[in-house]
Amino acid sequence: MRSRRSSGKPEQLALGWSGPGLVAGVDEVGRGPLAGPVVAAAVILDDLHPIKGLADSKTLGPSTRCRLDAEIRAKALCVSVAEATVQEIDDLNILQATMLAMRRAVEGLRLLPARVLVDGNRIPVLRVPAEAIIKGDARVAAIAAASIVAKVYRDALLARLHHEHPQYGFAEHKGYPTPEHLHALRLHGACAHHRRSFAPVRAVCSGDAGMPL
Repeated sequence: MRSRRSSGKPEQLALGWSGPGLVAGVDEVGRGPLAGPVVAAAVILDDLHPIKGLADSKTLGPSTRCRLDAEIRAKALCVSVAEATVQEIDDLNILQATMLAMRRAVEGLRLLPARVLVDGNRIPVLRVPAEAIIKGDARVAAIAAASIVAKVYRDALLARLHHEHPQYGFAEHKGYPTPEHLHALRLHGACAHHRRSFAPVRAVCSGDAGMPL
């Protein structure tokens, strides 16, 4: 889902260098939903304590993700999770908010990595060399670990928002634009956790009668 605004802010270029040192994997979750923050995680795995079964979080069931999340947090050298808020998404646009969450996650690591591997084709501006890897969550263990941590964290956050606003069904769709969510949005209007720069929410806030039920 595109935001209504774009930005010309610079992004760090990938560096074709692979020196020794700690490597952090970075991934995000929550670019497409109509509600809730975008969440990024950064993970530095410990080669002496390998974790079996790491994979793209989207290919794993909830119980497997939760089990791996606990193992990652127990065995990794360090884990950092960060958010960009709904307000930041609306102010910056979803791409720049995602870059912000990724940068915060890397800067939150208690150990400084020598290199950062980011899922996708864009890299936030960082103080250390970084490389974007398309489908990295299926190719790089540290990125897969980050995708799992970010997914479990955000799912738990949306479950808490569900208790605050049960009428939207956040626990089921996690803020994504499902038919049920769109119907609830039209019926109840937007709450404080909805992204007003996203078209379906903007349509409701502006009273657009063409918004689908």
